[in-house]
Amino acid sequence: MLVPKKVKHRKWMKGRARWSKTESRGTSLAFGSFGLKSESMAWVNSRQIEAARRTISNFIKREGKVWIRIFPDKPITKRPPELTMGGGKGSVDHYVFAVKPGRVLFEMDGVKPEIAKAALRLAGFKLPCRTRIIENKK
Repeated sequence: MLVPKKVKHRKWMKGRARWSKTESRGTSLAFGSFGLKSESMAWVNSRQIEAARRTISNFIKREGKVWIRIFPDKPITKRPPELTMGGGKGSVDHYVFAVKPGRVLFEMDGVKPEIAKAALRLAGFKLPCRTRIIENKK
């Protein structure tokens, strides 16, 4: 699973979702000819990224190449169950990547278009945000 080796601050504040904002970086294909692009906001954790990656690689029978364009670096803390209020912030439980609409999540190349689209469609089901498949017009 994807976990950062080192972070500047161990615990982050939650932040606020800007619902009207779209992504400004990572919005176009850079490596492959097919991609999975987000259409809604969500926190994607490392388990969901790994599940989508495994779905893609199993479907394409490990042909071609897959690029993961996101990395979970935002720490999410969690308190143990049945604990009273007070006592501070909980320990880091897992890491997420805050996805905004327009971000390319996965890219792939080296397989037939119908296989690539089917693999990306299945991977989209593993993610908590709405996605669509994009392709590079050559």
